[in-house]
Amino acid sequence: MAQQTLPTRGGFEAKAPSVYTPRKVGAAHTLEYRVFIEKDGVPVSPFHDIPLYANEQQTILNMVVEIPRWTNAKQEISKEDTLNPIKQDTKKGKLRFVRNCFPHKGYLWNYGAFPQTWEDPNATHPETKAKGDNDPLDVCEIGELVAKPGEVKQVKVLGTMALLDEGETDWKIIVIDVNDPLAPKLNDIEDVERHLPGLLRATNEWFRIYKIPDGKPENQFAFSGECKNRKYAMDVVRECAEAWEKLITGKTPKGEISLYVLDLKMLDFVTFANLVYSANTSVPHSNDRTDAAKLNIPKGDNQPPAPIDPSIDKWFYISGASA
Repeated sequence: MAQQTLPTRGGFEAKAPSVYTPRKVGAAHTLEYRVFIEKDGVPVSPFHDIPLYANEQQTILNMVVEIPRWTNAKQEISKEDTLNPIKQDTKKGKLRFVRNCFPHKGYLWNYGAFPQTWEDPNATHPETKAKGDNDPLDVCEIGELVAKPGEVKQVKVLGTMALLDEGETDWKIIVIDVNDPLAPKLNDIEDVERHLPGLLRATNEWFRIYKIPDGKPENQFAFSGECKNRKYAMDVVRECAEAWEKLITGKTPKGEISLYVLDLKMLDFVTFANLVYSANTSVPHSNDRTDAAKLNIPKGDNQPPAPIDPSIDKWFYISGASA
């Protein structure tokens, strides 16, 4: 089903509601919780099946929301599980939550990832001098609405920061929902500072200090923390899309990543052609979407969230952080 295009907003087409919907299984804040993404009622992979670009001009991109703004549960696309559902990250069997570093509460933005992208842990970026973090490309959506886990937003890219997280390059792409009222005024990174003064500084600070309450040192940035512009960010997106294509076509070792593709026809022509040309039989897939039933994906049950420990709401006061 083609997505309806609405009148343009600042040179970027506004988009009709997404054709993708979340399927929630289990209660949030539990080890069993999963959010699958559906298209026309059939689960698909948010890592491999959802196209990166939402229009032919490649000016609007699809973003998969993992974490809503102002929440603390560290949720992410599961690279290792079939169809890559969103689940809460764990450490030593315990659910992970980010701490509240004064004056911030949870995540500052709707946080998620770009589908069909991958930060290659085998490749060293020439400017950051560090390898990729083995994840889809991270995205911070700065619009006014609080999103939901598993929501697929159409966004435009504004810029990027390069976090150096435990020695790995971890790009943070700054975007805005194309349907946001402010979207026509935001077309590059300098527009963010003009219309949302202080947000980029707060974003830099948040990524720098958010691990300190857990006993870790502050994070470092490439480019002295400078936020690069839209053109630079789009180059990063394209590089990570090319890295994903090499991953899905077997040109790069996949490690523990699940490459299950529900429908090869959902890949773009170049990726599909490269997959066929490489004769890569290691990519499990179905060309009949009804075969998704054979994967035994649970039905959605929309359970209410489980209670979380009240300590998650605690504020931590970090020396050197600006209020």
